[in-house]
This record gives sequence, C-alpha cells and structure tokens, in this order.
Amino acid sequence: MAPLDQFVRLDPMKPTLDVITIGRASVDLYGQQIGGRLEDMASFSKAVGGCPANIAIGAARLGLRSGLITRVGDEHMGRFIREQLQREGVDVAGVHTDPARLTALVLLGVRDDKTFPLIFYRDNCADAALDVSDIDEAYIASAGAIVVTGTHFAKPGPSAAQMRAMEYARKHGRKICFDIDYRPNLWGLAGHGAGESRYVKSGEVSALLRPVLPQCDLIVGTEEEMMIAGDADDPLQALVNVRAHTKALLVLKRGPMGCSVFPGAIPASLDEGIRGPGFPVEVFNVLGAGDAFMAGFLRGYLRDEPIETCCAYANAGGAFAVSRLLCSVEYPTFTELNHFLKSGVKVRALREDGALNHLHWVTTKDRLFPNHAASGIMALAIDHRAQLEEMADAAGAPRAKINDFKVLALEAALSVANGREGFGMLLDGRLGREALFRAAGEKLWIARPVERPGSRPLDFEGNGSLAAFVMDWPQAHVIKALCFYHPDDPAEMRASQERQLLRLKDTAGKLGHEWLLEIISSKNGPVDDHTLARVLRGLYALDIRPDWWKLETQPSPAAWANIAHEISTNDPNCRGIMLLGLDAPEAQLAQGFAVAATCPWVKGFAVGRTIFGKPAQAWLKGEITDDEARRQMSDAFARLVNIWNGARTPSQEKAL
Repeated sequence: MAPLDQFVRLDPMKPTLDVITIGRASVDLYGQQIGGRLEDMASFSKAVGGCPANIAIGAARLGLRSGLITRVGDEHMGRFIREQLQREGVDVAGVHTDPARLTALVLLGVRDDKTFPLIFYRDNCADAALDVSDIDEAYIASAGAIVVTGTHFAKPGPSAAQMRAMEYARKHGRKICFDIDYRPNLWGLAGHGAGESRYVKSGEVSALLRPVLPQCDLIVGTEEEMMIAGDADDPLQALVNVRAHTKALLVLKRGPMGCSVFPGAIPASLDEGIRGPGFPVEVFNVLGAGDAFMAGFLRGYLRDEPIETCCAYANAGGAFAVSRLLCSVEYPTFTELNHFLKSGVKVRALREDGALNHLHWVTTKDRLFPNHAASGIMALAIDHRAQLEEMADAAGAPRAKINDFKVLALEAALSVANGREGFGMLLDGRLGREALFRAAGEKLWIARPVERPGSRPLDFEGNGSLAAFVMDWPQAHVIKALCFYHPDDPAEMRASQERQLLRLKDTAGKLGHEWLLEIISSKNGPVDDHTLARVLRGLYALDIRPDWWKLETQPSPAAWANIAHEISTNDPNCRGIMLLGLDAPEAQLAQGFAVAATCPWVKGFAVGRTIFGKPAQAWLKGEITDDEARRQMSDAFARLVNIWNGARTPSQEKAL
C-alpha cells in the first residue's frame, strides 16, 4: 500500500457517520453458571459479539454514529445480529448476508477472575468470508473514520477487504484506526480449546501486521498485542519498533493500571506516556473489555477531545465491561458513563450498584425492546383468570374454552390496532397460552401477570420461585403484578407486600424484563387526592421503580397532580401510567379518562371486563358465535380508544 503522503485528500464532504468498523460479528453465548467449567454450563445468555461489532455498538451507545461492515448468515442468528445492530442504532448498510455460510458462534464462561474459557465456532463462517466485494468506496467515504481489526488480517480475503477499505479511507481523507485484537488461535497458533490464549509469539503474524502500521492514525492494543505488532518480547521495545513504522497515536491498554498514550517519540518508561488511570472495580469478566475501551476512546478521539478525556472515557468503558457478564449488551450509554465519571466508584462490583443499574436500564431498554411508549399504550386486558373461571363454571362450560375465548380477544384487539403501534394486551400463560403464541410477531405490547389471583398479601404464581416462573418468557414480555395496597394498611401487611415487590424488582432486573406494577387501593380503604401519591412515595423510598404503573382513575385533577409530582421527583425515566377499568361502565370510564388526561404521565389504559365481560358470559353459554364475540369486543375496545384519544388535548398528544 502507498505511504501516507502519496494519497490526495479528495473528499471535502462532511461524513454522515462518525466511524465504520470492519470484521468479526458473532453470536456470543455466555454460560450463566459463574465459577463452573464450560463443560458444566447448563444455560447461556445470548448477545452480539466480535470485536468490530462490539465496538460499533459501544460507540453508538456513547453517541457516535457508527456503522459495521461484516457478513452474517442467512439464518436466525444472522438476523438476530442485524436486528440487534439496528436496535442499537448501528448503520447496517455494510452488513451483508452470505447465503452459503453460517453466522459465527462463540461459547464463553467465567471460571474465576483470571480464567475465561471460550470456544470459537468459526469454520468457514460468514464474517471470515469478507472480501473486497464487501467494500464500497462511497460507504467508506461516508464515515469520518474506519476501524480495522487484527483478526481480519489473518486470512487473505478479509485482509484484502480491510486493505481496500484503508485505501479508500486515505483517499477521502478519513482517519484509520487499528485495534490489534490479537487472538492467537484465530491465526491458527493455538488449538480450539485455547480460545482464551492472549499471546503466542509469531514472527509471521508480526510480518503480516507490519504493512498496516504506516497507514494508521490510531493504534490501540494491550501489552501483548503491541508485542505482536512490534515483534518484540517486551512492551516498551515493541512500542519503539511500532513507532519506527508509523506516526500514529499509540494507545497501550494496561488493565487495572488504565492506559498510556504515546503521541510522539517513545520515552524510556511506559509510565512516561500520557497516563489514563484505571478504576478500582472488581474483575468479573474481562472478555469484551478491550472493545468497550476502544469505543470509549473513539468517543473522545473522534470528537477532538483532549487525550486525557479520551482515556477517561476508555478506561470507564473498560471498567463497566470487566464488572459485568456480557459484552455489548452491558456496555454503558454516554449518560451512564458521565454519571460514573462524576460520582466515582461507589461499589467495586459495578453490577451491584443499584443507581448505576437503574440508569443503565432506563437508558438502554429502548434499544432492547420496540418502543411503543412514545405514543402511549392502549391495551385490552384479558389476563384475568379467576373471573373467567367463575364465568365458565356459571355457564356450565369447560374451563378449557377460556383459552379459545382469549384467542378471540386477541383477534379483536388486532382488528382495532390494524397494524398500528401503540396497542397492547395483557395476557396470561395459563389460560391464554394459545393467544400468546399467536401474538408473537404482531405489533402488540404484551404484559403478563405473575400475581396469584386475588392474593393479599401479594403472592406469586408458580411453585415459589418467581424467577423460574418468568425464565421461559420472551424478553419483550412485560412482567405485570397486581397488588392490593393501601398506605394505611397495617405495618405487617405493608412489610409483607413490600418484600414481594422487592423480589419482583430483582427478578425483572436480573432477567432483563420491563415490569408493570398495578396498585388498587380503593378495595381496602378510603381514597382521596393524596392516597395514591402516598403509595408511590413510600414505594419509591424503597427503591421500587417499575417501568410502568397501572392505577385507578382518580377523583380530581389534584390527585393526578400529586401522583405526577411523585413520579417526576423520584423516577423521571418512568414509562408512564396506564389506567385500569375495575369493570366500570363506559360512561364512568369516560369521566375518569377526562380527568386523567390532565396528567402528562398517563399514557393510556389497560381495560378488561368493560370490554370482554358481557361477550364472555354470552359466548361461554353458547348464546353468541365466535364472530359476534369478536365484533362486540372490537367495538367496545374501539370505543374506548376513541374516548381516550378524544380526552387528550393536542398539547398532551404532542408530549406523548
């Protein structure tokens, strides 16, 4: 490749992307049994992985406009990578589908704080088949920088692709960043079982990487990675050797010691570079930490921040990664990163820092789930179990028919939604299993109950383990719990219910589900303008912060103002409030909707028996057909949708 000064910078156009990364994209399967052998793993968590994919996601979370050039298979895992990249805000114009090859897989485990076994399944995989046909000059020119990665120089095709991308980048005056990303066994230097091996000396690898160095503006690597790039057994000598071939900014990652940066001549000591101190966090899993580091450094580097700021972003990103299990899924957002840099390390095991965890959740959940909250949610609630069983018994109908009726309710809801977002259903998995299956893939927000019907104090369905009950749910399903809670309940009753709500909060957080807390106070005491606000204030004091509240209609705008104050003060990232129906007549609900519309936190409703009560009774008795039951429910649901939309003012519509 021609030296740097032979390129003419031809393209004065402002890039539309900040950075494009090139190379690996895999599905990472992380063993969930921490401290065990990979041989003994019984369950796995799935995430997008591969150095360039991780960097692209990490950069997007930090506010950069990132893209990725890679290949994925024409199968479920390839589609997962593409869809997750899109959810994360990564441009996928360079993600090509390879119909002949499968998406790469990686199995990983955490044995202890120093041992992280992993197996790469990369035999003839899609991303390893990257070649020059995948590199589009206009796409490279659309970014301010590209990131090439060491692993993709290991084979002729991907190496030629990266070299072509570098040629185009230099032609158009774009920056070239090199993450050395040295994995010996991906260069054929270690066996399949040595995936965690970090360093094997190889003059051949060093020779292949040497022509890359002069083309780069930024080179980042660990001490071992610099040693392979510099063909030396000592990191300082390796830096000297690398510097002999390039004027690039050199960044040396030093683990818990942070990093050292060398913009010019290499000094006599590693400590004489520009230092970026590390953070005193507990090491839980080092896999992917370097990619989070690179994303952080790029956030500063591509925004022309001082080197010290680049180092702070990078080291903080790495600290988050080593203290959490997964890679890209658990990288910080820029809001989260700034909070951490401002407040410092409060808990060495960052994954146990409640404030950080909540901030991480509320700033990333829109990337994990389709966000219907912006326009509100109007839901048909038919998660009822005890009430429908009573109806079936009274009608002399087998309870098995309830499942069929819930399918009719789903069809009624879909007919009203008509493909539009902002609609949902509350469904259970015991009596509404078939409806849940049919709802998969539809544009519906789905919430599912976990409470034992009618329980007070609150108790959960299943055989004692709430996590086990929820474990097999699709990730996008929202956990819903109904709690009959009054602020003037006896202390013992409140304490019992609060313990259960804390269990629910922990389960939702550990399993990665949004959750909705339904509070009914009117069944157990008088309700005035302050009752529900007192409930919320007390629960917030316990750090119980559901993503959604489901509340009764209130007697006055003052009551809603009090509720709004508590949410705005304690959890401004709350999704909002949904109104419940309590089997009220439509006219009464219309009055309640009108009062609730004065509160900006009320985002919609989840009403059940007002919609399905009469049709259910008649259908279970055999008095009406399936079509008539569907029609009655869709008509009633549509009327409530119109009532709710009519209650909101134009300014409230805009706020939503």
